[in-house]
Amino acid sequence: MKLTPMQVRSLSDEMVSQLSRHGLVKLKVPAETASAMVEKALTDDLQAEDRLNEEVEKILKAHERDIAAGRMDYKTMFDLVKKKLVRERGLVL
Repeated sequence: MKLTPMQVRSLSDEMVSQLSRHGLVKLKVPAETASAMVEKALTDDLQAEDRLNEEVEKILKAHERDIAAGRMDYKTMFDLVKKKLVRERGLVL
């Protein structure tokens, strides 16, 4: 996860605050509860991407000789495999 738990919490608090302040949402629960719900959703999404990245790394490990020999670029292959898995699984990142 590229964001720390504290950053996710802060982002969640700010999102709920701004959406509520600008009248874009009407909270039916206390702001703290709404923020905790947003925080969980963000954390779950970030963790799903982390798991996807780990899976891509495992797939590329099978091709490490080609990558090491310069026949494949790791970053390019990582991006291609990740995009393919995202498309196949209908994920939104």
